[in-house]
Amino acid sequence: MTMTDPQQTSSVETAASSTTTAKIFNFPLNAWYVAAWDYELTNKGLLARTVCGKPLALWRTSDGRPVALADACWHRLAPLSKGRILPGDEVQCPYHGLQFNSAGRCTKMPAQQTINPSAAVPSYPAVERHRYVWVWLGDPDLADPDTIPDMHQMASDEWAGDGKTIHAKCNYQLILDNLMDLTHEEFVHSSSIGQEELSEAEFNTTHDENSVTVTRWMRDIDPPPFWLKNIRDRFPGYEGKVDRWQIVRFQAPSTICIDVGVAKAGTGAPEGDRSQGVNGYVMNTITPETDRTSHYFWAFMRNYRLESQTITTQLREGVHGVFGEDEEMLMAQQQAIDANPEHEFYSLNIDMGGMWVRRILERMMQAEGRDTRA
Repeated sequence: MTMTDPQQTSSVETAASSTTTAKIFNFPLNAWYVAAWDYELTNKGLLARTVCGKPLALWRTSDGRPVALADACWHRLAPLSKGRILPGDEVQCPYHGLQFNSAGRCTKMPAQQTINPSAAVPSYPAVERHRYVWVWLGDPDLADPDTIPDMHQMASDEWAGDGKTIHAKCNYQLILDNLMDLTHEEFVHSSSIGQEELSEAEFNTTHDENSVTVTRWMRDIDPPPFWLKNIRDRFPGYEGKVDRWQIVRFQAPSTICIDVGVAKAGTGAPEGDRSQGVNGYVMNTITPETDRTSHYFWAFMRNYRLESQTITTQLREGVHGVFGEDEEMLMAQQQAIDANPEHEFYSLNIDMGGMWVRRILERMMQAEGRDTRA
């Protein structure tokens, strides 16, 4: 479905006159979530991380395979992440020494030869892809790695870049809202990537059962400071107007890849020729930790000056500063939501992409029989 004019929507989709209850939603479990960067997992020690309210103990086997177990020993619920990895790819509980293999099955108990047949901890499907380790906490029979969101730029030889992790003190859907509507840049990021043309430009919203795309072009404008620096990295001394684009694509349940860039005005970028500009991808995947905290994994990838580690570092730190402004705003928003539990969210036309995201998530949770209320 395509909305070429956001003013012309059905009564269900109309934003300016509609309201939605300010809910803090649950999260679907039949989905892939990032638990860690690939470099965070080793076969030397265990990593503790909570995903969708479930504490996990993460590590690698000796052949490099990622493992995700429930972080609670079968015996007395001691955190396995405080234990150690033994030869043979087994984990030893730090409290009483029970040992578990990568499938979660107990293989040894202290002071007895007979092992209780029920002695096991949950083991969750884990897959390494796009420089991340993804876990599936729902029905394991539905865990198809081919449904992991497409973030191929993260590991492609045609792109270079790096990122970080933000521990965001807010519900994950607030981060999704933030990324689906980039007009906030004009106000939150006025010194770097914001400009008034963001609110003035028309946008196009499309969606299907699992994705939402919001496209915005700003033609013949002055580049904001961030993009002026970047186009000068490729074209030293650049002066003049640019055509700027933002193509935001959500992939269920919580990955948003944003195709961004600027090119010399009038050189054909809107028609597909970006050769006179610079192109980046802001890769975002957000993992709920609790209903009020999130793991926000992000990276900025570029397809120019691939050899320059200096540019990679500058971009990573520059984007980190921009996202710090988002983090501050989102934390304040979460605090205001908690302080005003009866308040309703009022939606504008610019919220259309985020509204479709929430509907997709609601359908996923309803299909699992999960409660979508606050």
